[in-house]
Amino acid sequence: MSVSTRLVSLDDAPVLAELHRTHRAFLAPWEPTRPEEYFTVQGQRAVIEGVLEQHVQGHTLPHLILNDERVVGRITLSEIVRGAFLSCRLGYWVAPTDNGRGVATAAVGLMARVAFRDLGLHRIEANTLLHNEASQKVLLRNGFTRFGMSPGYLKIAGQWQDHAMHQLLSTDLPGSQ
Repeated sequence: MSVSTRLVSLDDAPVLAELHRTHRAFLAPWEPTRPEEYFTVQGQRAVIEGVLEQHVQGHTLPHLILNDERVVGRITLSEIVRGAFLSCRLGYWVAPTDNGRGVATAAVGLMARVAFRDLGLHRIEANTLLHNEASQKVLLRNGFTRFGMSPGYLKIAGQWQDHAMHQLLSTDLPGSQ
């Protein structure tokens, strides 16, 4: 297993549309309700165009997760804020075919290094549904600490749901001392 990440491109729209269509039922409990267009190549192209525009503006770093060069998910640093805050949010998903094999853990570790070493950020925040124990374990394995709970944080699967709040500071990154 060789996990890596890379910047998403418009050429990735077909593979992302296929992943979303194939794993729609698996992803549905963890994501906002999506319109039918989202699951098409055109829909994914529009999503990619949007995140790449945010990337050009310095607000987002949208990457794909690859396992042995196969696209198996997405990982994004979003809401990048400079100045005194130097912070961002982290979001990710991995297809069920690659779940439970350390792929997400490796990808989060890679993106944390990018956030701190390449982008010069100080803090990453990641929030999970309270019952998403697998994702919480991924974060904890990467040195994140849980610091609270946000009631009704995001509308996921059609309902406003509470989320566990986690953070990683640049000084907490394993191997940063």
